[in-house]
Amino acid sequence: MSAMTCQALWDNTGRVFNMESKAGCFPTVPERELYRNVQTVLPRETDIRQSPDCLNKGMLRWTLHKKVQNNPANSLSLLWVLIKELEKAEKWDSLEYIIPLLHTLMYAIIQTAYIPDELYKRVYDFCKRLLTYPQPYCTVGLSYTRRIKTQRSVPGLLYQRMVVAEQRLKNEHYPFQERIFVLADPEIFTGSLAQVVLADIEAASASSPADHMRSVVQHSIQAALGEQCLGPVLAKTLKDIDVEPHFQDVMATTQRCVEEGCSRAGVAMKGHFQQLHSDIVAGVNSEAASDGPLFHCPLPNPEMSFHLWTEELDIWWEVARWLRSSSSSEQISFSPDHEDPELGDSPRDPMPPDKSRFSVMSNDSGIERDLPHGGDTSPVALLDSGGVTASWEPCKSEQESVKLSRRGGMKVKPSVKDSLALMQDTLEGHGGGLGSRGGGREVTLQRRAGSNAARTPFPRQQRLFTARIVVMGGDSVVGRLAKAYYCLRKREARRIFLTMKVNLQFYYVPVCPAPTATSSNKENQQSKQSTCTLGSYLSKVDPWYNCNISSLGCMIPKLATMQQTNPSRPKDPFLCDVMAYYVRMGQQPVYFNIYLVKIAFTSMTKEPVEDVFLTHLEVAIPDSRHSPAPMREKQKKSVADVCGALVCISYKKVTPSGRDTDRGFPMRTTGAHISAIPSSAKEDLNCLTLTLKEWPAKAKNVNAEFLIRSNNIKMCSLESQSPLRVTLDRDCQRIYNDVQSIEIVPCLDPGYCVQRNMMSKLNLGQDDDGGLSKYMSKGLPLPVNTFAGIIN
Repeated sequence: MSAMTCQALWDNTGRVFNMESKAGCFPTVPERELYRNVQTVLPRETDIRQSPDCLNKGMLRWTLHKKVQNNPANSLSLLWVLIKELEKAEKWDSLEYIIPLLHTLMYAIIQTAYIPDELYKRVYDFCKRLLTYPQPYCTVGLSYTRRIKTQRSVPGLLYQRMVVAEQRLKNEHYPFQERIFVLADPEIFTGSLAQVVLADIEAASASSPADHMRSVVQHSIQAALGEQCLGPVLAKTLKDIDVEPHFQDVMATTQRCVEEGCSRAGVAMKGHFQQLHSDIVAGVNSEAASDGPLFHCPLPNPEMSFHLWTEELDIWWEVARWLRSSSSSEQISFSPDHEDPELGDSPRDPMPPDKSRFSVMSNDSGIERDLPHGGDTSPVALLDSGGVTASWEPCKSEQESVKLSRRGGMKVKPSVKDSLALMQDTLEGHGGGLGSRGGGREVTLQRRAGSNAARTPFPRQQRLFTARIVVMGGDSVVGRLAKAYYCLRKREARRIFLTMKVNLQFYYVPVCPAPTATSSNKENQQSKQSTCTLGSYLSKVDPWYNCNISSLGCMIPKLATMQQTNPSRPKDPFLCDVMAYYVRMGQQPVYFNIYLVKIAFTSMTKEPVEDVFLTHLEVAIPDSRHSPAPMREKQKKSVADVCGALVCISYKKVTPSGRDTDRGFPMRTTGAHISAIPSSAKEDLNCLTLTLKEWPAKAKNVNAEFLIRSNNIKMCSLESQSPLRVTLDRDCQRIYNDVQSIEIVPCLDPGYCVQRNMMSKLNLGQDDDGGLSKYMSKGLPLPVNTFAGIIN
């Protein structure tokens, strides 16, 4: 493309949008200032060390989007700046800038009122060229290529579907719904911190469903008609009429265009929107047409709920309650085959209070031999007979009142569809590719990252609901999330309920405790790295996550302090805006293995327990100092007390070739530290790192440490007077005392266990991993979404 042609394309911005600053709109920003703003938000090499500049980049990115989302002229100018910077980064092979620029560009495209076709083509061609790049650029490029192609054929579709799903707007054409659950660590979010987050979420959800419908209609018509639309007149008219019929008309027209998928359908849609626009603004004085061709309709924040993650809070119950109370619950079949049997018996029943539930008084003991013979005892026959009505009446004697009160039921076996749902979810979400036999360990120890949609041959099942779980806190809250996810999968394996309807996605915002006034910046940085290990790792592998999300965790305590010192300042939902940007654009997961630990105690009367951890396991010996043997005391030289306990350690050493070897040895140690998160991005191995603290006889080697990399570790104390104390994920609520031995193995996915049990019952072969089990992943990884996954 010649320089003259490029200049002509740049001149289109002034020709299409020549708007002055109006009331209610942000002022027009020159392109040179937008260019400088884009340069300031790009990540640099020094950002990995969490410099003060990096802590401000999240705020700068938020300020940049605030400048453009309320003025169509600014938004279109930003698009031209971003595509030019992307092409420059491609030319100079600056790969570190491609992902941040591409996410910023896509977020601006969703909110832009009208985009010329020539700009669509330029962006689409760039995204297609990313398909030849390595991971994760090709994965992100493929995702955005599909979105741009859809947006180009149906303008305004991305904005429309995002608002409809996030705000749960009732319609018959796009039933998908989303919700964000913010789960915070109560040990960190105490007092002012919790108040700030809660107030920010409440301030962001002040709009009504009618306002969201007006925004959808306004944006859809403007995206299709462009400068032919009288934006201010249309917006003023929509406020004075019932917008729901027009909203349903827009949804039906858009869905029809998506299903037909041809250029003729796009022309028909544009003609229909032109007629709809004329009908709405008919009879209205068009003197406001000179105010500008387009009107701003910013993207509203999604629906959120804030929870302090206490022991009583359960993810399964929160998602089930939202699923039951959703606006489209009437369209979903809650048959007895799919309902969880505990829903009706628990006091935390998520059934809405307006739906009454009847119970039936039973006259039998529940034993088959006591049932009357010769009659139909099915629940349907009982409901059709007249005797059931009499059983609802109050009991007439004390003898009848003590009879068992139960509801007529039947034993339901899981259907084939239910059994295959968890298996399909394992094949899709956990990356059980065709190359992994029996779900065994990968040939390499490289951690998996990125979506598997482009690599798996199995199509992903569409689910109407998406629950986005955002956890905020340190390593303890992430470990709590891993345990809740494991319990949820076990519960779904017993009786499937949420897996077939809800798509779960997990996000993490690292927040460390507020620094003290006496601590220095270096001490605060070391404290964050020690308490937010997973967040520090994600910041190293994804620079855009480091700039936006890690800085958000540092900003929350500062915002709480500012709120206390100046409570009258204007409230701007900064936290909600950043979290909304994270959940919308962070679609590339990083997988972290969940490990199962089996704990046996010194007391024979205490049953062994099983628990899981994600990041760390600490082994300490509370009373580790005792006197040496009597024979040693008779020596002439005085010998210091022996420290530590004699433990037996056995493990399976992992190697990149996959030829693991079993090893074991006894050792006297003062403690052990087992980490599943690497301390350095260069040594990113998907395995456990065992650090033992040895106390040898020579004083010059005091506190010597050595490392062991393994996935299967056993540790047993050989001295009864020196029990172990085990702490999981640095959580004070998950400490086990008087431990005799521990055994750590990778956690098996309950979906894989269900399929393996089915194969063993059918006797389809000697191998338990026969049939489809050999294509499934044995392990249960926790996918944490980021912007790019892992950038090598």
